[in-house]
Amino acid sequence: MVLVIQLIDLIFTLLTFAIIANAIMSWLPIDRYNNPVARLLDQITAPILEPLRRVIPPLGMMDITPIVALIVLQVLQALIHIGLSY
Repeated sequence: MVLVIQLIDLIFTLLTFAIIANAIMSWLPIDRYNNPVARLLDQITAPILEPLRRVIPPLGMMDITPIVALIVLQVLQALIHIGLSY
């Protein structure tokens, strides 16, 4: 059971770092279509961010979707920990 919890924590940690890195890279003047790192981060984070972007409108020129996604990931991780504890 401990191994399962550690694996889940690793997945959530990697997703968290991918979302943060993707948000930081969005501020940089790079070509996101020709940059392999940016494309990889987009592929990893799109399944999480795209559904949220359909629901959450941008605030001016600021996209708060990564912040909401990080909060959702933290809540899901806590719920999974609670569920696996029993």
